[in-house]
Order: sequence, then C-alpha cells, then structure tokens
Amino acid sequence: MNRLEELSERLKSALGERLQRLVIALDEVTIVIKGSDHLWVARTLRDDGSLAFEQLIDLCGVDYSSYGEGAWDGARYAVVMHLMSLTQNWRVRVRTFCADDELPLVESVTGVWAGANWFEREAFDLYGIVFEGHPDLRRLLTDYGFVGHPFRKDFPISGYVEMRYDPEQKRVIYQPVTIEPREIVPRVIREENYGLGRE
Repeated sequence: MNRLEELSERLKSALGERLQRLVIALDEVTIVIKGSDHLWVARTLRDDGSLAFEQLIDLCGVDYSSYGEGAWDGARYAVVMHLMSLTQNWRVRVRTFCADDELPLVESVTGVWAGANWFEREAFDLYGIVFEGHPDLRRLLTDYGFVGHPFRKDFPISGYVEMRYDPEQKRVIYQPVTIEPREIVPRVIREENYGLGRE
C-alpha cells in the first residue's frame, strides 16, 4: 500500500459517512464534504492522531456557476482548504460545498487553525461566503463601501461604482463607473482580419 492509499484508508476510517467523495488524482488526495460537516471534519482532521493535519496551508472560495462550460449541476459555492501534516508528512485538499446558493455559509475554522482568519475574510470579501462564528468577518481587500463580491462569475468586469479623489471637493467620492466597456483580445489569438470591416 502506497502513502496515498494509506492516507485514503485513514480518512475513510476517521470520517465515515461524513465523507461524501474521495479522489486520488495527480498524486493528491481530495475529499468532498457537506457544509454542515465543515467544522466537525476540520477538528477531526487536526485531532485524529492517525491523520494529524496540524497546519492549514490555504483556504479559498470557489464559484462553480460556469464550471465545465455550464455542465455543472451541483452547488454553486465551495470552500477549499489545503492541509498539511508535519507529523505524517502528507497533504489533503478538503472541498466543502455550501448548501444554499443564495446565502453561502459554513462554520468558521479559526478555532481549529488560527491562520484561517484572513483566508476566511478574503473568501467572504471576494465570494460572499459567510463563515459563521468568525471573530471579525469584514472585508479584507475591497473598500468598505464596495458593493458586491468581485470574484463571483456574475460580477461585471468593470464593477458598479468607482472611487476617486475630487480636488474641487477635497475628498474621495463614489460615482457610477465611467469606463467604456471594450473588447480585449490578446494579439496572439486574434484572427488575421480581426476588427476589420467593423463600424
């Protein structure tokens, strides 16, 4: 039995029915769980001595709304964690699908791995995923008055409002976006007569 198979067996044993799917691909193990099991699974992965995932490497949000060129029929939002065990010298990817597309929500894992704090704030800011129980869930990268979540697939490329300093008013103002939409296609993939003959 190789290391990935051993890890897979230990994950199946520790998580039982809470494990929805386990995939080994490209020398990596990915597990899929339900949103309602997010915190319980995180604690188990850290505290079970046979797994010992002491370190959270990364946590991010994902919007699957146009995944597979529209063929995706599952939940729209997911939280993906990458964990590492220094003790066992192995890694796992944990994909948690949020149950509600209108209000994507999972429990915060900041009590399990303190390093999740800013990762969860980033996923909230960019995708609108709410982490229940987070000690300070507020925007991290966008402005306080920002409207929407810019990494969602339905967010307009140019946004809704822009912020600029107005020298006459001597303050920062918000106004509707004034950037004209334009088509940007890299030269390397343009057709030979791209743009000719258009009015």
